[in-house]
Amino acid sequence: MINQTIKDRMDQLYEQLNLYNYQYYVLDSPTIEDTEYDSLIRELEELEKAYPEFAREVSPTKQVGSYINTSLESITHEVPMMSLGDVFNFDELREFDEKIKKVVDQYSYVVELKIDGIASTAHYKSGMFNLGATRGNGQVGENVTTNMLTINSLPKILTSPIDVEVRGEVYMKKSVLDKLNEERKNDGLPLLANPRNAAGGSLRQLDPNITKQRKLDQFAYTLVNPEKYNVKNQMDALDYLKTLGFNVNPNHVHCKDIEEVIETIEKYDSLRKTLDYATDGIVIKVNEFDLYDTIGYTVKVPKWAIAYKFPAEVVTTRLNDIIFTIGRTGKIIPNAVLDPVYIAGTKVARATLNNEDFIVSRDIRVGDYVKVRKAGEIIPEVIEVDFSRRPEGLKPFEMLKYCPMCGSLIVKSKSDSLHFCPNKECGGRRLEEIIHYASRVAMDIEGLGEKQIELLYSLGYLKDISDIYILKNYEQELLAIERFGKKKIDNLLNAIEESKNNNLDQFIFGLGIHYIGAKASKTLAKVFTSIDALKQATYDELIILPDFGEVMVDSIISYFKDEKHNELIQKLKEYGVDPKSKTIEINDKFSGLTFVLTGTLPNMTRDEASKIIESLGGKTSNSVSKKTSYVLAGENAGSKLEKAQALNVKIIDEEEFKSMIK
Repeated sequence: MINQTIKDRMDQLYEQLNLYNYQYYVLDSPTIEDTEYDSLIRELEELEKAYPEFAREVSPTKQVGSYINTSLESITHEVPMMSLGDVFNFDELREFDEKIKKVVDQYSYVVELKIDGIASTAHYKSGMFNLGATRGNGQVGENVTTNMLTINSLPKILTSPIDVEVRGEVYMKKSVLDKLNEERKNDGLPLLANPRNAAGGSLRQLDPNITKQRKLDQFAYTLVNPEKYNVKNQMDALDYLKTLGFNVNPNHVHCKDIEEVIETIEKYDSLRKTLDYATDGIVIKVNEFDLYDTIGYTVKVPKWAIAYKFPAEVVTTRLNDIIFTIGRTGKIIPNAVLDPVYIAGTKVARATLNNEDFIVSRDIRVGDYVKVRKAGEIIPEVIEVDFSRRPEGLKPFEMLKYCPMCGSLIVKSKSDSLHFCPNKECGGRRLEEIIHYASRVAMDIEGLGEKQIELLYSLGYLKDISDIYILKNYEQELLAIERFGKKKIDNLLNAIEESKNNNLDQFIFGLGIHYIGAKASKTLAKVFTSIDALKQATYDELIILPDFGEVMVDSIISYFKDEKHNELIQKLKEYGVDPKSKTIEINDKFSGLTFVLTGTLPNMTRDEASKIIESLGGKTSNSVSKKTSYVLAGENAGSKLEKAQALNVKIIDEEEFKSMIK
């Protein structure tokens, strides 16, 4: 029983870590912090050592670097691009040193900043740049030659006409990210989370013009096959790279022993906060190349190098004010206005304070010095107050009594401690409704971002959603507005016209019905082929929909009972906005069937298979039960396959699946 529990935990870790790797490397959109990921990897490594009989041959603990973007040409690395092992404190660093001492006597270290970007390699023929690639999985990377040509700090012609391969880190400066995010915010686009993801996504773009606009940089740090150039150690290699014309980070130090390494790390921990690029640790390498083979390698990492990881960054800054924003549903949200600081590579001047209970329970006051971090390295949040630095006379927090936009008396929800403005005509709510409707995740009206909507709202051209479709009547007036040129207005009006043909699910989501997100909107559009059909839907028809509960159903019915909402929809119809479901023919051969997908399929992704199943009326699930109809299994299927066998659930492979869908 204990062994089964351990195996179940290992299987869970395999699934979790593979998902996190996919989000990090393929989507460039991590959902957990590095420290949490590292903790899970360590747990799995320890379990694999203790219980090798449950270990998988293909494991995240053996994986180097990222997944491959199949949209880009693959490049096989002649010399594998290995990852580095991690240590998180000085005791572990000393243990790393002790292992080296057991193998070699005389050695020294080079300490370098670990740049938070994407590993890359550059090939030169007769001194001319002719190939660039990402690390990928260490064995195979992606051909990004055209994109790397746009990096100004990467030399295209070397000072010597040699054949050479040089590796380094492509990164985005903090200042560049700040400017880019400001532009994206003005255009209503989602912000880039941090420099690392921005660099990865930019380098792996299919359009090199986008990469060029992102203004990437590169630091070189590895000379491949250094013996060809009579280079005998890492310090000399860095100097040699500089003479060839490469951009080498000046922050590297030669240390005679591990204690000097630790002193250097302590110095760099303060220095890194002043730099215009993000760092997430320190790389420590044995300096002498002739010792590398003696010290050796594991499957995944060299034993002669290690990465010291800085702890998750928490920054203390002054809370200058607490301001309130209002959402499209009337929710009043308190936000901290801070002295600007850099956290995880991005400048932070605002942070969420969640709600009144959060603020009061932590006794947060304007004028306090507060500790701030990024939740999941994305959303800045205040953690706590540094009471040792609290000035005298600060007033305790008092929640607003009246809406900051319309002056209505706000109300507090009993269920979730949130405050709301009950006035449906509130200007703040109306503004947020328009912003949501036009946003990329809803009606996706290009050129009508948050800043543009705020300006047009303040000038009286937009009072509700329907006004978007009569902006064409004010074309001459719009031309008089600063930064609204003829081409920009033409593009905007064309985008507005095109939005009339959007899918029904986009329209439903754009209406901003409380509790109805993008996924629920897709379900509604699939069942009800028009907005009129949805308006007539009964409680009984809605409650049987998958993943719909009473709160969601009540919200839909309540929305369409409101006469003002019906007036809005009627106005939109008059302006030509009346989307219908694009589904013409429904093939329901999988109706009533539930599939579980596991393992790696030979010719399609699990996501592709899931879409096929759903298009044929079937459902997919993440877990196997007696209600499961089929388990579609590929290589390395794991525990789901075993559970299916135990429950006598029919197991099919990709070929059988393809025959079922013909």
